[in-house]
Order: sequence, then C-alpha cells, then structure tokens
Amino acid sequence: MKWKQSSVLPGFNLALGYSVLYLSLIVLLPLAALISKSMGLDWASFWAIVTEPRVVASYKVTFGASLIAALINLFVGLLIAWVLVRYSFPGKRFIDALVDLPFALPTAVAGIALATLYAPNGLLGAPLDQLGIKIAFTPAGIVLALTFITLPFVVRTVQPVLEDMEKELEEAASSLGATRWQIFCKVILPTIFPALLTGFTLAFARAIGEFGSVIFIAGNMPFKSEITPLMIISKLEQYDYLGATAIAVVMLVVSFALLLLINGLQWWVTRHRR
Repeated sequence: MKWKQSSVLPGFNLALGYSVLYLSLIVLLPLAALISKSMGLDWASFWAIVTEPRVVASYKVTFGASLIAALINLFVGLLIAWVLVRYSFPGKRFIDALVDLPFALPTAVAGIALATLYAPNGLLGAPLDQLGIKIAFTPAGIVLALTFITLPFVVRTVQPVLEDMEKELEEAASSLGATRWQIFCKVILPTIFPALLTGFTLAFARAIGEFGSVIFIAGNMPFKSEITPLMIISKLEQYDYLGATAIAVVMLVVSFALLLLINGLQWWVTRHRR
C-alpha cells in the first residue's frame, strides 16, 4: 500500500496564486502605476525632462558612483568573506556580526556619521584635508557611503559558497604542482564566480536607489555631486509629479536592463560550467 506524501506547504496552484498576488500588490502594481502616471506626458515633453543637463549629470553621478562602489565591494567583500571562512582569530564572531551593521543601521544615521568623520574638520577628514584629499561633500563621499551600505551583499553572498567548498580540490591541485595563484584562478574562482556576480548585482542595484546615507555626505552640488534620487525628491517638492515620474521611469528602465544583462551573464557562466 502506497501512502500519499503530504507537503507542509500548500499545493502548487494555491502557492503560485499567493505568490503572484503578493508580487502583484508589492512590486508589479506600484511599477504599473509609475509607468501609467508617466503616460500623462507626450514623448517630446518626456524626453525634454529626462535629458535636461542637470538630470543627465545626476545619472552619471548615480550610476558611476554605484558601479565604483560595487566593484570595490566585489574585491573587499571577497577578501572579508575569505578571512571569515578560512581563518580563526580572536574577535571573529564580532567582526562577522559587524558586517551586518549596514543592514541594521538606519541609512540616515550612516550618512550623518560618515559626513561627521570625513568633514574637513572631522576626525578622519582633517588629516586627509591637510594632504589635499577631500572626501565629504564630493563624489568620493558618495562612493564611500555606497560602499559602506552595500558591503554586506557581497560578503553574505560569497561566504556560504566558500564554506561549502571542498578543500580536497585545492589539496589535489596543490599535490599536482599548482601554485597558489593557479589554484585560486582554476579551482576557487570558477566555483565562487556566480556568487560574486550575484553579490555585485545586488550591491549595484541597492546603490542605485540609495538616498538616506548619500544625501548628508554628497554636498548635493548640481552637475557635481547631485544624485538622481535627490532630483526626484526635488521635483516632488515642487509638485512636479510628472517630472518626478519621468525621471523615475528612466531609473527603472536602466536598472532593469542592467539587472537582466548581469543575470544573463550569470546564466551563461553557469551553463558553460556544466
């Protein structure tokens, strides 16, 4: 006699229905409302708003700083994950918990703290200012804030993959005469590359929409350190809802395009590893 296997979760149809309903209410409906609102503009007006020189400059600052921050964390996050997984040392649990601080800390608090530290009269900003290096109220401050906010995405994505990795593969490669660099490039990197790419994607996507931590340290100078989310807020404060919506749609389209591109690359890498 065969017993029918029961599932803790509801059946496929019911679970799929709940999932689609939840995603529709939380994700799809707001996005549809955003696109629908932007349709109140004709194409010429829409194009004029999203290609204003000040808006275009904010695109460059936002996407450029986000890309730099994500690339920095791609390497620094891998290093921190490697240290936490491969080495034992006093205070390891504390450092491991410290990685999640940007998740728990309100972004506005992070922005104020960074601006205070790196201001020209701040604890770290004063000696840097004497060397002619300015961090706060410059694009470098934006990169710093975004790097702080997005670091956990790379670390927490790569760390489990490193923990599950079989060390026997590295030992076998070493016994065959491979150098440390060869072991890393031929054995370790292909294994963790999809996780690295995922962490980079999450960090980049998170940085694009960041506002709270950046607004205090950026200086918000037009054509220099003004981010696109601030442009959207400025339009809303002026009751220019159509203008704010138009800029938001551009951010949405570009973000989706980049995410699809990176996910496609990840799929291609995973497929060719099999």
